[in-house]
Amino acid sequence: MEEKKYMNPYLAGFLLGLLLLVTIFITGRGLGASGAVKSAVVEIANIISPSHVGSSKFYSEYMQEHQDGPLKNWLVFEVVGVIIGAFVSGLISNRLKLKFELRGQSTRGIRIFTALLGGALFGLGSQLGRGCTSGAALSGMAVLSTGGLITMAAIFGGAYAFAFFFRKLWITKG
Repeated sequence: MEEKKYMNPYLAGFLLGLLLLVTIFITGRGLGASGAVKSAVVEIANIISPSHVGSSKFYSEYMQEHQDGPLKNWLVFEVVGVIIGAFVSGLISNRLKLKFELRGQSTRGIRIFTALLGGALFGLGSQLGRGCTSGAALSGMAVLSTGGLITMAAIFGGAYAFAFFFRKLWITKG
């Protein structure tokens, strides 16, 4: 079996830190992805029901902030670039495969359900927390924000606690 080669995690972390520094220098703000999803939701709502968007305080304020259109927000371009970059990386490294990874007691249905549930909870949490892990934790820690440090501790602490309860779905009995 051919060994999978990945980038050195320390080098990847260093490069991510440099990217974050350059982003803060150029744009005045850090990295984040939840804003792109919000832009897409606002655009879809505006297409489906412009009258609702006009009468809703949240939507109308968002549309006023982004008068060129929500999809012209730079975060949308960031996320599109991340998706394209991930696709190209998988293609170049011969790791681009469409398959479900099943381990332990997991089934295809459980895997799909938990992925969708986790994504929905993550999206909800990113809106309640006013940012995703990249925006709140990574960018917050880069500027030594107390909230960023607390967010990162909560993310890793929560993941560790949940892993205890859900590990049986992913660990193969051997």
